[in-house]
Amino acid sequence: MIVCVCNNVSDRKIRQAVNEGMRSMAELRDNLDVGTCCGKCHSCAKQVLCDSLQSGEPHRHQAAYAIALAA
Repeated sequence: MIVCVCNNVSDRKIRQAVNEGMRSMAELRDNLDVGTCCGKCHSCAKQVLCDSLQSGEPHRHQAAYAIALAA
């Protein structure tokens, strides 16, 4: 599913970015340009990020998940 229409970023791209080490919305913005145009995708992108962090290795992503929720 396309999360960010403005920059053509899918949930798959966000999950792949998390698997490659990205842990925050700031990192997604910097690397994928999510939420840099109209901003309407921010909440959906954040949810995909949090879901991806939560479904990964819990001990490895626990702190990043808490940070992502707070962003």
